[in-house]
Amino acid sequence: MPRRFASFVSSTPAPPRRYRWTILAAGVFAQAANSAILLGLPAIAPAIRSEFELTLTQVGVVLAALSFGSVATLLLWGIVADWIGERAVIAVGQSGAAAALLWAAYVSSYTELVAALTVAGAVGAGVNAASGRAVMAWFGEEERGLALGIRQMAVPLGGAVAALALPALNNHISLHAAFDGLAVACLAAALVGALLLRSEPGQEEDHSVVARPLRDPRVWRICIASTFYVTTQLSLLGFFVLFLHDHRGVSTSVAAGGLATTQVLGGIARIVVGRLSDKLRLRIVPLRWIALGLSLTVGVLAASLDGSVWIVIPALVVAGTFALAWNGLSFTATAEAAGRARSGAAIGLQQTFLSGGAIVAPIVFATVVHNASWRLAFVLAALSPLVGYALLSPLAERRP
Repeated sequence: MPRRFASFVSSTPAPPRRYRWTILAAGVFAQAANSAILLGLPAIAPAIRSEFELTLTQVGVVLAALSFGSVATLLLWGIVADWIGERAVIAVGQSGAAAALLWAAYVSSYTELVAALTVAGAVGAGVNAASGRAVMAWFGEEERGLALGIRQMAVPLGGAVAALALPALNNHISLHAAFDGLAVACLAAALVGALLLRSEPGQEEDHSVVARPLRDPRVWRICIASTFYVTTQLSLLGFFVLFLHDHRGVSTSVAAGGLATTQVLGGIARIVVGRLSDKLRLRIVPLRWIALGLSLTVGVLAASLDGSVWIVIPALVVAGTFALAWNGLSFTATAEAAGRARSGAAIGLQQTFLSGGAIVAPIVFATVVHNASWRLAFVLAALSPLVGYALLSPLAERRP
């Protein structure tokens, strides 16, 4: 621990161990508020497209803009969280994201919108490593999969709330109001983090080796493999509403409802998968199982794109649920490989890879749709998790 913080920590009464659930709740809230931006914007993609008169590829750039910013700062935020703690990172980062979203609410051009969302992504990115690090520190190995699964459940939870709230704000007030709502959520997350997050009692950590996770080949392998999962995830969720609206003629409200349902089911799946990994004492093996399920369900979706909407929508929901199920387990595996003291940097590194995938996925997916077809785009999305499955093979555990 840095010396300048030692006197403050030693003079502060240690919270009881049951406080870990408060830590988890604060992390869930902060993560949900930040994730509402990335996963909520697709629900108002048709409105953004109409407001700024965008092409489909430009919509892909808007949806990727948050990742443009976060990919540059995620690792730095993770190292900072390891050094000064989670509370400051979440309070500062989410306040900055709120300010950037207020800017986005009142821009007048496509270029300004992309710039504002890029800034929001850069300053808000710290919540990922900080909230994950806090949970890693407070929960033991026997319940860490469950805890990080719950923390990662916040991602689709925030997306589900945003998928319902943002179209309503856009329809009944304005597109500006939708961005204002996201800003208010981020500011609330900053306040919650500042008030509730604490260091674990008796936690004394070695901060002498900042870059330790960057030299661990296991961490790098998990990060690279996870990128092939996230490309499919962002392809499905980013174009969920646009596909149903443009290709199948489904109303925006019904399509957004389907997206919200997918986010809820995906959040439940993260908790179930995390708990299962604790019981099995395995991380990589169930992560590879999910890759197979994701590839299969997206393949089925690609084969049924022109079928009845009563088949296509459930197929899209099931595939989207698999696409959301893996994140918590992946973060658990990465954090445990790095160790508690360096878990912030490790999660920051992984999030950097995932943000890179999140930049590429919507742009490539939209480009394939524009130049070829929706079917080919979904086929490519189905193949991507199989690469992750193969990359994780050397790390697969044996059942204890």
